[in-house]
Amino acid sequence: MILALAGGVGGAKLAHGLSMQLKPRDLLVVVNTGDDFTHLGLHISPDLDTVMYWLAGQNDAARGWGLADETWNFMAALERLGGPTWFNLGDRDLATHVERTQRLCAGDTLSAVTRYLCDRLRIEHAVAPMSDDKVRTIVHTDEGELEFQHYFVRRHCEPRVFRFAFENAEAASPSPAFDAALASASTDAIVICPSNPFLSIEPILKIAGVRERIAQSRAPVVAVSPIVAGDAIKGPAAKIMRELGREASALEVARHYRGLIDGIVIDALDAALKPQIEALGVKVAVTNTIMKSRSDQTLLARTAIEFAAALSNAVRA
Repeated sequence: MILALAGGVGGAKLAHGLSMQLKPRDLLVVVNTGDDFTHLGLHISPDLDTVMYWLAGQNDAARGWGLADETWNFMAALERLGGPTWFNLGDRDLATHVERTQRLCAGDTLSAVTRYLCDRLRIEHAVAPMSDDKVRTIVHTDEGELEFQHYFVRRHCEPRVFRFAFENAEAASPSPAFDAALASASTDAIVICPSNPFLSIEPILKIAGVRERIAQSRAPVVAVSPIVAGDAIKGPAAKIMRELGREASALEVARHYRGLIDGIVIDALDAALKPQIEALGVKVAVTNTIMKSRSDQTLLARTAIEFAAALSNAVRA
């Protein structure tokens, strides 16, 4: 069984690739919810929705997020009324947020609501939030403290970043499915998807006890670098790394996860970094990590699975 940690479009793409390689019982995708926020009275879970839409085959391939063939009549009407339009909600996507909010208000946990939505979307593989408790990512910038969506969407990641805070993370508990996977002897590998290390993966690792439990796991931990040839495939990861005084490279990603991971998958364009990464005590697999197609997703997923298996066999030997 593979436990995948995901957030953002890169995470959703690899989760989709893993779902095409693994039977439903053999995959759990745990998704960042530090991005969640309340907007227009609705509970929005952007990363959960992106993962669900990809696994359901209903995602907008061009944008990477949202639903395919979406319409925007609600946003146009809201704009005419003078409402806030900085965060786009498509007409069909809106139904997801309404149903999630209603069920949460009725007392359901985010885990239960996610299972219900996945069932309605006919998603066979398990998807779970990182926690049922409220955790919020706060970005400290040269414009002050910004909630994640205000930094990411409203300000287009333009402010300079100094550090991050994850409100309530240390008081939060892993969701039941996540907790069970961390405790299970049947978890064969943990895969950290090519998601933003700071904005998508760090909120998961900040939950009480999670980083320590992953580091101590008998299962090999494999990360996939979201940085290729000094830049992020999508999103502000490279910009953030430079603003934090770090180099934007797969080597720096390996340094960031050092002590947590056993191996890292890097792109062929970064193959020259392999000796430096392995000097850190981290094994390296090299392949194409840029997922432009379903076949790219499948190849990367297969590489991560086989790499984790090889690491596990090496430990047993």
